Amino acid sequence: MPASFEHIDYQVEDGRARITLNRPEKRNALSIELVEELRDALWEADDDTSVHCVILKGAGGSFCAGYDLTPNRSYKEDGVKRRKRTSMDDDAWGIERFQRSLRTLTEMHKPTIAQIHGHCYAGGTDLALYCDMLICADNASIGYSALRNMGAAPNQMWLYHIGPQWTKRLLLTGDTLTGKDAAQIGLVLKSVPEEFLEREVEGLADRLSWIDPEMLSTNKRIINIGMELMGSQTLQRLAAENDARAHTTQAAKDVFRQISTEGLRAALADRDAPFGDSRARVIGPEIRDKNGRLVDEE
Repeated sequence: MPASFEHIDYQVEDGRARITLNRPEKRNALSIELVEELRDALWEADDDTSVHCVILKGAGGSFCAGYDLTPNRSYKEDGVKRRKRTSMDDDAWGIERFQRSLRTLTEMHKPTIAQIHGHCYAGGTDLALYCDMLICADNASIGYSALRNMGAAPNQMWLYHIGPQWTKRLLLTGDTLTGKDAAQIGLVLKSVPEEFLEREVEGLADRLSWIDPEMLSTNKRIINIGMELMGSQTLQRLAAENDARAHTTQAAKDVFRQISTEGLRAALADRDAPFGDSRARVIGPEIRDKNGRLVDEE
């Protein structure tokens, strides 16, 4: 029997493992506990010979709204003096360790599919972009607004999906894309109307379930090795270090100080106010109203 989990739902059926992030009240924000359970579930699926592929999705209205910025782990008073990530070196190691758990989605043998609806922000994009294939709803919202003042992207898979120009356009501004626009530039494999999303993902899983798991693993492995030859593993380690460096900037210090005194909601509202709806547009001019919201061309 597979292990039971508190923060995710894990089911195996018809040649696939379905893993659901199950913190809908937090829009499936990534806590340490959730990520550890996810890592364990992924390796469980990898070891299960009846599983050909993994579907990753979120409960409630969002895929994943990012990292959980609230304290979410209380260590036992066991007399051990633990690292508190107060130095840049400790911070970099902590980020890399966390990202290594997410990277299980890439490194496991079985193919992984992200089923994206609602919000896919910040840490949610880190999670999704480690999946082998991403399918999203047309009306999903994908982006990394946290990069405006909280740090740098600790996962740099963006570059491999959409190249340097669109990576810079999105990560330097923190603007978001709809699922439909994300598909146009290759950030996701494809987008479909939300009512067809589950059917589309399950249809792809059906096709994978008809293929021998060892054959799937063999073909995934050589593609992963090709990515490694293009520097993907090294870049992820450098991205973790770069995020730690970004945490030392004045902007990051200021926003975390504001969060501690005024709360997260106020800090995010102040940060995002000048950006209107925070959306980028792939095709056509970005015409905005006086509130900074994109308007349709006339």
